[in-house]
Amino acid sequence: MSWPSDGPPLVAVVGPTGTGKSDLALALAEHLDGEVVNGDALQFYRGMDIGTAKLAMVERRGVPHHLLDIMDISEEASVAGFQTDARGAIDDIAARGKVPILAGGSGLYVRAAVDFIEFPGTDPAVRTRLENELATRGRGALMARLSDVDPPSAARVKDDRRLVRALEVYEVTGRAFTSFMPQRAYVRPTIQLGLDMEREVLNDRLARRIDAMLAAGWLDEVSSLERQGLRESPTAGKALGYPQLLDVLAGVRTVEAAREDTVVATRRFTKRQRTWFRADPRVHWLNAAHPGGVAALAQEAAALIQSA
Repeated sequence: MSWPSDGPPLVAVVGPTGTGKSDLALALAEHLDGEVVNGDALQFYRGMDIGTAKLAMVERRGVPHHLLDIMDISEEASVAGFQTDARGAIDDIAARGKVPILAGGSGLYVRAAVDFIEFPGTDPAVRTRLENELATRGRGALMARLSDVDPPSAARVKDDRRLVRALEVYEVTGRAFTSFMPQRAYVRPTIQLGLDMEREVLNDRLARRIDAMLAAGWLDEVSSLERQGLRESPTAGKALGYPQLLDVLAGVRTVEAAREDTVVATRRFTKRQRTWFRADPRVHWLNAAHPGGVAALAQEAAALIQSA
């Protein structure tokens, strides 16, 4: 397959959880001579394997996968940090003549990798001062200040955390927080492939997947991670299913109740993912429940990529 002189495009496989993004990315990598870049924020964490549906090493069939198992659960994932790492991996893959294939359902992380998005800096001292001011002077005083320096952000702010962040950004950068809002403009030639299926079909599939995870030893995985500090983790500890299973270990919830709550939470999450990705008109949607399976779906996707 021949690519433009500036190298192969980035292929991004996106969509709700449970639709088979990892499997399609792997099949495309084999078909197109590519390598996979993880775009799922929770698959960054070492040891979070069963509950995040991370492909085991043997399941990757020799295809290089980047940005998996790069963080301890005590670390907090950063979209800005991911942007740097993901773009570095993508550039390296393309420079070697391979097709970079980004796979993930973490919407903001995907956008950070594919679009022109600038992340404003932070200053812990400024943030602490603003939080203290919020506590002592009240929300009204800070809202009045934000309205003076950044009226569009003041109109959008819905909670105290975003209020403090908007003022922090203005003090640190001298620019309105809204000036950092992302635009739908790719940083390099990109083809986004969205996977989805009928809602009820996906709901049933998610329930069966959660049952399979539990049967595979998910509770034991959570128990091991608890000893490493999962309960205190600012990001990993909030992953779907993990807080519920931590409750099982604490004796305040049964496995059956944790399973039901995880099914409900996962369905809600897929609804938010669907809304996020459907809002992007650049995504080419494919039927994740293709009757021909992953191989046929990969053939269809590869043909679309070639014709784009």
